[in-house]
Amino acid sequence: MLNAGRAPGTRPHGFTLIELLVTLSVLAILMMIAVPSMSQWVRNNQVRAVASTLQNGIRTAQAESLRRSRQVVLVLTDDKAVDSSTSVTAKADGRYWATYTVPLDGTSESKALLDSGTVRDVGDGVSITGPSALCFSSLGRLVANSSPGITSAQCALPSGSATHSLDVGMSNATRRLRVLVSIGGQVRMCDRDKSISSHPDGCP
Repeated sequence: MLNAGRAPGTRPHGFTLIELLVTLSVLAILMMIAVPSMSQWVRNNQVRAVASTLQNGIRTAQAESLRRSRQVVLVLTDDKAVDSSTSVTAKADGRYWATYTVPLDGTSESKALLDSGTVRDVGDGVSITGPSALCFSSLGRLVANSSPGITSAQCALPSGSATHSLDVGMSNATRRLRVLVSIGGQVRMCDRDKSISSHPDGCP
């Protein structure tokens, strides 16, 4: 006796058990291929985020030095700066950045916190290699200062070149970036694995 509502010779709609198992197997294989690529993508984006945050912090310090027509220091630190009285110690691979006015020589002036931010809020495991402090003159140029008013902070001019390099990278990430700061004040981010001779975003 035929089932009501179904024409003779037709199959019931839906997946058979074998079809379902084949589909799940193919999906599992695709997931195994995709997961490492996704993890690599996440790590590369973390490197990019940290490099961009670092670049923005440096540009903020430079803009403040020009706006206020005075020397400003940017420091990397593991201490979160809340106000001007916060005690921070410069650290090359710090989690935070902060910009301060540099007290004028021969005065009792104190440093003033101008701005701060988190370097590695989305980039745990990302490392920064380079100077822990950068000082900008009233003209927005790099300047040396052995005592800019922050513990362990010493601003020096680049040695052997006209550019400070801050390398940003992460274990198991394929993207390796660099933030360049020239003596003249130019700030740019580049890819360490590309040459500027053939790629606009490459490093010199």
